[in-house]
Amino acid sequence: MRKILAATLLSLTAMNSADAAKSDSKLAHAYFGGGCFWCVEAVFETMDGVSSVVSGFAGGKGKVTYHTLHGTGHAEVVRIDFDPSKVTYEQLLDLFWEAHDPTTLNRQGADEGSQYRSIILYTDEAQRVAAEKSRDVAQAGLHDPIVTEIVPLTEFYEADERHQDYFARNSENRYCQMVIKPKLKKLGR
Repeated sequence: MRKILAATLLSLTAMNSADAAKSDSKLAHAYFGGGCFWCVEAVFETMDGVSSVVSGFAGGKGKVTYHTLHGTGHAEVVRIDFDPSKVTYEQLLDLFWEAHDPTTLNRQGADEGSQYRSIILYTDEAQRVAAEKSRDVAQAGLHDPIVTEIVPLTEFYEADERHQDYFARNSENRYCQMVIKPKLKKLGR
């Protein structure tokens, strides 16, 4: 009986691992920057169909960390891992435009510098076309011109662990209370 139970458990574990691998292979990725990555991460973690959001850096030259960011040209961005059967890239773009001010150059709120710029990093031609189309739609509802960069992703550098899931782990932090929480409330999240 124990051998049968052990074999059954082993078989179920193998099937679950295979299902997880199949599920992971169906995930697509979007890369956005719209100010501090803690804010962008918190916004997209609330979206149905998003399996994970990873804070990091992209859009510049050379390997980078949080402490070596200045002078590299990188922006604080997030990688959004999503299931396209549950949420589309276009829906992610809609939330991106709503979640920040794409008309301010190198700034979001009190966060100032090129690392806080509005940026979409596309991974293929379909994402580029969708991003440009969504930018044009968003522009129609704004008085000032959108300054968001739409550029190809060349490399994404994951930020260290203390920057991941920042709002979820530090919701009582002053920055979280004064910046992230009001943003989430405004977005109905």
